[in-house]
Amino acid sequence: MDATPVQAYARVRLDPVVGAAIADAYMAAPPSEERAFAAYAAFCRETVWQYHFMVGRIEFGGLGVTVRVVDEDPYEEVDSMVDDVRHRQLKVWASAASGNPHPYLSDGENDMFRAVHDVFGHAGSGRGFDRHGEEAAWLKHSSMYSPLARRALATETRGQNCAQIFHYRGGRFPAQKAVLLPRLFSDPRPVRVVRARVAKAVPC
Repeated sequence: MDATPVQAYARVRLDPVVGAAIADAYMAAPPSEERAFAAYAAFCRETVWQYHFMVGRIEFGGLGVTVRVVDEDPYEEVDSMVDDVRHRQLKVWASAASGNPHPYLSDGENDMFRAVHDVFGHAGSGRGFDRHGEEAAWLKHSSMYSPLARRALATETRGQNCAQIFHYRGGRFPAQKAVLLPRLFSDPRPVRVVRARVAKAVPC
């Protein structure tokens, strides 16, 4: 499990050079590749387990979150999503409504992933949907996946987000893919965390 203090996620930053390199790798990759399927199979299994833990009844050890799939983006900023999660509810933008099918995941599996990523990634880190917030959410959520599944997670989060931000300049969402990015891009260890600012004492 993740032992990183929550405060550290507030200091996560995505280096634009790294982000552009991830975007280039994602855009250069084919729509799918057979060598990625084992990672995606592990990713699906672990995502489904996380989802059932998230929606499971509290008396049986679950978190008791009610998920509702909707046809439009339900959250413009993270605070309203976090507030919903505090009240054990979450709205998820339906994968089927996007017109951007996934080559490996079913719409249901994709919806499950969006739900658990919002709860365990964004709400868990307290970070939003800009490039730094997406980096923090990926870093937080990656601690819940095995090393194999983490390869697919990097494609689904870092790959897609960096392609949207650095290739399309936020203008559109890239086509979804089932590929493996270079292994370095799924490794959380090089992630940039800026130093905490230390307030200077004011002399009396």
